Amino acid sequence: MTIRILRLGVARQSDEGLRIGTVRRPPRGVSKDEYASKNIFDLWFPNLAPSALLLKNAFPVHDEKSWRAFKRKFLAEMKRPEARRDLDLLASFSHQTNFSVGCYCADEARCHRSILRDLLEMRGANIETINQAAD
Repeated sequence: MTIRILRLGVARQSDEGLRIGTVRRPPRGVSKDEYASKNIFDLWFPNLAPSALLLKNAFPVHDEKSWRAFKRKFLAEMKRPEARRDLDLLASFSHQTNFSVGCYCADEARCHRSILRDLLEMRGANIETINQAAD
């Protein structure tokens, strides 16, 4: 059983399981009924997305300095008790069932999902990464 860390919108794997969107906002111009069929997500879970204020102040992350600042602030947000509980829950689920966690960003190296991967691994989650371009 594993968590796959991926870009939302990529083609689904046959054994992927539930796709969780850890994004602040659902996609514009797509009806809720189409989220799953367009490979976006099955469950919207903004609890593990950067806050609206952090997104507003941090993007675009265009260099190493701005990435480090974003990462520091996002890690501080993930220290909140509710975020820690959510991370613990997902790490625990990874030992029982397959599911995926994703975001819209094209570059995982400069996306909060890379930080989520590290936080989940520190909690003992089984992680598999899929590197694919969106369809």
